[in-house]
Amino acid sequence: MSEKPLQENKMGVMPVGKLLVNMALPMIISMIVQALYNVVDSIYVSQISESAVTALALAFPVQNLQIGFAVGIGVGVNSLLSKSLGQKNQEQANFTAGNGLTLMLIVSVGFMIFGAVGVEPYYRIQSQVAETVEGGIIYTKICCLLTVGVFIQILGERLLQATGRTVYTMIGQATGAITNILLDPVFIFGVPALGIPAMGIAGAAVATVAGQWVGAALVWIFNFKCNPEVRFGFRYLKLHKNVVGAILTVGIPSVIMNCIGSIMNFGMNQILQGFQETATGVFGIYFKLQSFFFMPLFGLNGATISIIAYNYGAVKPERITKTLKIASGAALSLMTVGLLVFQLMPQVLLSLFNPSPAFMEMGCVALRTISWCFPVAAVCIVLGASFQALGNGIYSTIVSICRQMLVLLPVAYLLSLTGNVNNVWLAFPIAELVSAAATVVLFRRIYKAKIKPLF
Repeated sequence: MSEKPLQENKMGVMPVGKLLVNMALPMIISMIVQALYNVVDSIYVSQISESAVTALALAFPVQNLQIGFAVGIGVGVNSLLSKSLGQKNQEQANFTAGNGLTLMLIVSVGFMIFGAVGVEPYYRIQSQVAETVEGGIIYTKICCLLTVGVFIQILGERLLQATGRTVYTMIGQATGAITNILLDPVFIFGVPALGIPAMGIAGAAVATVAGQWVGAALVWIFNFKCNPEVRFGFRYLKLHKNVVGAILTVGIPSVIMNCIGSIMNFGMNQILQGFQETATGVFGIYFKLQSFFFMPLFGLNGATISIIAYNYGAVKPERITKTLKIASGAALSLMTVGLLVFQLMPQVLLSLFNPSPAFMEMGCVALRTISWCFPVAAVCIVLGASFQALGNGIYSTIVSICRQMLVLLPVAYLLSLTGNVNNVWLAFPIAELVSAAATVVLFRRIYKAKIKPLF
């Protein structure tokens, strides 16, 4: 029996401003909840010790790499699926979803192997403090050995985003995050009345993994029950060269970007360890706090990618340019608020983490210095959405390499030679300015090559 042609969905017909709000708002809300649980996790862990905070900071590159691979494949699936739906190609849409799941499972096995044999040497080369090393090893092992949850959760979310069902994404992410928040104190400090022992930093890992699996279960229920534009079947799991190639063409640059981010975090940790462990802890807490603004920005970005990819497939260039303009304005407003918060109230933010006087003093300088890059980063990230949505993810990779490898780490190292850790934070706004210049040049190229000819 022949399949019915797909009907035009809201991404091709709804007014762009309303559509962006409609799609991005649920994602932004879910990302804020996600950021909240990241911060709450560290708040609870900070009650254990400052070494426990540092252990989580050193775990961040590995967790970032997990999410980077998952998001990278997810971005590739999102882009190809949105384009396929825009072209009314149902069979390609189905194979995109199925092949995406297979790729996620393959990569997750790699992280499970690292969890079994690679975590201990990873920590031993970074710290000599026994409490930091022991806590970090057990935390990261748990997160890696049970990593499948985060991979299938992110894929399920991307399938819902690509078809415009971002409310379900919000519900799944929020439920997973709230699960984590509720379980953190239970597993970290224990509940003797219920026979639950205090697990310390290992409890934080168990709560994190539990939240990921709950979120994963929910988004896949939504996909099976509420996402008729993607049809599932075992035959779609078999890898097809053309589909995998299209997914990875967009996804690999995103994976590389996140790998670069993990390398940057690892490198910065090594530079900061040359001063004292407090500096590494401050850097880790900065990343938790900045997620309150960057995570919503990435939610906006996810909606922007889906809308642009769909309308590129549907040959509607006016909607592409209008989406970019509105998204850029919204991103700039959001990150300007972030800049003001970090400039005016760093003590309030840091006081959440049981800081020592030295931690507070160093943290205030770090937050105020690094946050100057927020507004510039906002516009760069939104313009970068067009690179991924239009199949030129390599441009995003170029920008990321320029920012983090060619500028940020070398400049941070040179500034560390001054012997003053506060100078190291200046590397971030310097790197962002270079990133902005590269983004503008590459956006002009992709506009002339792919968007302008559509008019």
